[in-house]
Amino acid sequence: MNILHYDDLLSAARQQPQPQRLLFVFAQVELPDDASADERARFEAGEGGALAPRLCVAKAPEDGTSFAALCDEADGMDAQWSLVVSAALGGQRGQPPSEQAVDQALEQLVGRVQAGALDGLLVFDRRGEALSLSA
Repeated sequence: MNILHYDDLLSAARQQPQPQRLLFVFAQVELPDDASADERARFEAGEGGALAPRLCVAKAPEDGTSFAALCDEADGMDAQWSLVVSAALGGQRGQPPSEQAVDQALEQLVGRVQAGALDGLLVFDRRGEALSLSA
């Protein structure tokens, strides 16, 4: 399935044989303090920068949370985010992942966002449209 929008992610997660938890890290694109002059110029032109995680949350796809509702919830906690990095965590034997597994996966996802290691992850803009980010 080609995921072009958040709604596609929900649909794909609902079709999985095991219960899923969708993991979200809301991040802001920032210019690192140690950025070079070239990096600063690229950032000012709307390119480059580093991702700074602001908050994270896990949701069950069957909760039916719309992207607008997810954004409203995030904005209520911290409105300083510009994109959402997402992954899914599958359960086992018909049971959803444990809270401990979800917490561990969220922690790992935050670490990947901080490191800029986004391969295999979905990234959405504030409209819920999938983005393609390059290093």
